[in-house]
Amino acid sequence: MGVVAKRSSMCFYSNGEDQYSHRVRIVLAEKGVAVEVYDCDESNLPEDLTSVNPYNSLPTLLDRDLVLFEPNVMMEYLDERFPHPPLLPVYPVARAESRLYIYRIQRDWCDLADTIVQGMRDGDPAAIEAARKELRDSLVSTAPIFAEKPYFMSEEFTLVDCCLAPLLWRLPVLGIELPEGPCKPLLRYMERLFEREAFQLSLSEAEREMHD
Repeated sequence: MGVVAKRSSMCFYSNGEDQYSHRVRIVLAEKGVAVEVYDCDESNLPEDLTSVNPYNSLPTLLDRDLVLFEPNVMMEYLDERFPHPPLLPVYPVARAESRLYIYRIQRDWCDLADTIVQGMRDGDPAAIEAARKELRDSLVSTAPIFAEKPYFMSEEFTLVDCCLAPLLWRLPVLGIELPEGPCKPLLRYMERLFEREAFQLSLSEAEREMHD
């Protein structure tokens, strides 16, 4: 798949290790948006970022006078601003279903990944193991649905996949290994995501090192 650059005056302040920054970088790459990406240290944010984002948070997207600091809002904005290729369905019912999938992925899986990461920072092995087991078991039990369609509940790559891909890429550093037998459909889905040209272009240096 070719990724064609478009003219843009965007700046994206990103955390190279963070799954939420990664979501947006995938959308930027899928759309072929020309954007200045700044890989930032959360403990030492640039002054121009702290002056425009009231939460001093990453990621942050600047497009001329517009400042966005919520990753899902960024993704939908980019999908509307750069409509090709579309990453949400056209019809309202299907769009609502996609948004609900994103919500459930966040509640059921991404929050657990965040708990594991926080537990690693805090040195809390009990929290890590509990979240790790819950996330692994949930992924294993859900794996069969990935056999139904090439992408998550869809024939086409969508924003839902943009939310799932960063989480699945991080499984090794989260200490989660999926069993090949029951998880074969999910593992094949992961291969399809990771082989996409835009996904490879979206990876930060830190993310590439996650699979070294």
